[in-house]
Amino acid sequence: MFHSFKNQEERRAFGGSAFIELQYCKMNIGAPEKKIISVNSLNHWQDDSLYVFIDDIDDFYNNYSSIFTDGLYNNMQHGEIDVFAVNYYTPLQITEIIKNIESTHPADYSVLLNWLKCSIAYNGVYILGI
Repeated sequence: MFHSFKNQEERRAFGGSAFIELQYCKMNIGAPEKKIISVNSLNHWQDDSLYVFIDDIDDFYNNYSSIFTDGLYNNMQHGEIDVFAVNYYTPLQITEIIKNIESTHPADYSVLLNWLKCSIAYNGVYILGI
Protein backbone atom coordinates (compact mmCIF):
# COMPACT_ATOMS: atom_id res chain seq x y z
CA MET A 1 0.00 0.00 0.00
CA PHE A 2 2.87 2.38 0.83
CA HIS A 3 5.48 3.31 -1.74
CA SER A 4 8.75 5.17 -1.57
CA PHE A 5 10.80 6.22 -4.56
CA LYS A 6 14.46 7.05 -5.11
CA ASN A 7 13.47 10.16 -7.03
CA GLN A 8 10.50 11.83 -8.62
CA GLU A 9 11.20 10.38 -12.06
CA GLU A 10 10.69 6.91 -10.56
CA ARG A 11 7.42 8.07 -8.92
CA ARG A 12 6.13 9.57 -12.17
CA ALA A 13 6.98 6.37 -14.07
CA PHE A 14 5.03 4.32 -11.52
CA GLY A 15 1.87 6.42 -11.32
CA GLY A 16 2.26 10.03 -12.34
CA SER A 17 0.66 12.26 -9.73
CA ALA A 18 -2.14 9.92 -8.63
CA PHE A 19 -0.96 9.61 -5.02
CA ILE A 20 -1.66 10.69 -1.50
CA GLU A 21 1.64 11.90 -0.08
CA LEU A 22 2.66 11.35 3.55
CA GLN A 23 5.27 14.01 4.14
CA TYR A 24 7.42 15.15 7.05
CA CYS A 25 6.72 18.70 8.24
CA LYS A 26 10.14 20.32 8.07
CA MET A 27 9.11 23.67 9.51
CA ASN A 28 10.65 24.75 12.79
CA ILE A 29 8.94 23.63 15.96
CA GLY A 30 6.92 26.55 17.20
CA ALA A 31 5.95 27.73 13.72
CA PRO A 32 2.38 29.07 13.70
CA GLU A 33 -0.24 26.46 12.74
CA LYS A 34 -1.66 28.83 10.13
CA LYS A 35 1.72 28.83 8.38
CA ILE A 36 2.25 25.09 8.82
CA ILE A 37 -0.97 24.21 6.99
CA SER A 38 -0.82 27.00 4.40
CA VAL A 39 -0.88 25.59 0.87
CA ASN A 40 1.79 28.16 -0.03
CA SER A 41 4.15 26.64 2.56
CA LEU A 42 3.97 23.09 1.20
CA ASN A 43 6.48 21.53 -1.17
CA HIS A 44 4.89 18.45 -2.69
CA TRP A 45 6.69 15.39 -4.02
CA GLN A 46 9.52 15.00 -1.55
CA ASP A 47 11.93 12.09 -2.04
CA ASP A 48 11.65 11.09 1.63
CA SER A 49 7.84 10.95 1.55
CA LEU A 50 5.67 7.85 1.54
CA TYR A 51 3.05 7.55 -1.18
CA VAL A 52 -0.30 5.79 -1.43
CA PHE A 53 -1.30 5.10 -5.03
CA ILE A 54 -4.82 6.04 -6.09
CA ASP A 55 -5.82 2.36 -6.40
CA ASP A 56 -5.00 1.88 -2.69
CA ILE A 57 -6.71 4.95 -1.25
CA ASP A 58 -9.81 3.05 -0.09
CA ASP A 59 -7.64 0.45 1.67
CA PHE A 60 -5.57 3.21 3.26
CA TYR A 61 -8.68 5.03 4.47
CA ASN A 62 -10.34 1.85 5.76
CA ASN A 63 -7.22 0.82 7.68
CA TYR A 64 -5.99 4.18 8.94
CA SER A 65 -8.90 6.64 9.26
CA SER A 66 -9.50 5.53 12.85
CA ILE A 67 -5.79 5.98 13.62
CA PHE A 68 -5.08 9.34 11.95
CA THR A 69 -7.78 11.30 13.75
CA ASP A 70 -8.12 14.98 14.52
CA GLY A 71 -5.84 16.19 11.74
CA LEU A 72 -5.64 19.93 11.16
CA TYR A 73 -6.96 21.09 7.78
CA ASN A 74 -5.87 24.27 6.04
CA ASN A 75 -9.19 25.90 7.02
CA MET A 76 -8.07 25.50 10.68
CA GLN A 77 -10.72 22.84 11.36
CA HIS A 78 -9.91 19.37 12.72
CA GLY A 79 -11.24 16.00 11.64
CA GLU A 80 -10.70 12.61 10.08
CA ILE A 81 -8.42 12.06 7.10
CA ASP A 82 -9.51 14.15 4.13
CA VAL A 83 -8.02 12.38 1.09
CA PHE A 84 -8.51 15.52 -1.01
CA ALA A 85 -6.90 18.09 1.30
CA VAL A 86 -4.02 18.97 3.63
CA ASN A 87 -4.03 17.10 6.95
CA TYR A 88 -1.40 17.99 9.57
CA TYR A 89 -0.48 15.98 12.68
CA THR A 90 1.71 17.35 15.47
CA PRO A 91 4.66 15.46 16.95
CA LEU A 92 2.52 14.64 20.01
CA GLN A 93 -0.21 13.21 17.78
CA ILE A 94 2.39 11.17 15.88
CA THR A 95 3.59 9.64 19.16
CA GLU A 96 0.02 8.47 19.84
CA ILE A 97 -0.44 7.30 16.24
CA ILE A 98 2.73 5.19 16.53
CA LYS A 99 1.43 3.58 19.74
CA ASN A 100 -1.91 2.86 18.09
CA ILE A 101 -0.28 1.28 15.03
CA GLU A 102 2.00 -0.83 17.24
CA SER A 103 -1.01 -2.20 19.11
CA THR A 104 -3.44 -2.71 16.20
CA HIS A 105 -1.17 -3.77 13.31
CA PRO A 106 -3.26 -2.46 10.39
CA ALA A 107 -2.46 -3.48 6.80
CA ASP A 108 1.13 -2.79 5.68
CA TYR A 109 1.80 -1.21 9.08
CA SER A 110 5.53 -1.95 9.30
CA VAL A 111 6.41 0.30 6.36
CA LEU A 112 4.39 3.18 7.77
CA LEU A 113 5.60 2.58 11.33
CA ASN A 114 9.27 2.75 10.35
CA TRP A 115 8.64 5.93 8.38
CA LEU A 116 6.70 7.53 11.25
CA LYS A 117 9.47 6.73 13.73
CA CYS A 118 11.79 8.85 11.56
CA SER A 119 9.34 11.74 11.84
CA ILE A 120 10.46 12.32 15.44
CA ALA A 121 13.22 14.53 13.98
CA TYR A 122 10.61 16.81 12.37
CA ASN A 123 7.65 19.00 13.33
CA GLY A 124 4.99 16.41 12.65
CA VAL A 125 3.57 14.88 9.50
CA TYR A 126 1.29 15.86 6.65
CA ILE A 127 -1.10 13.70 4.71
CA LEU A 128 -1.44 15.56 1.44
CA GLY A 129 -4.52 14.48 -0.47
CA ILE A 130 -4.92 13.95 -4.18
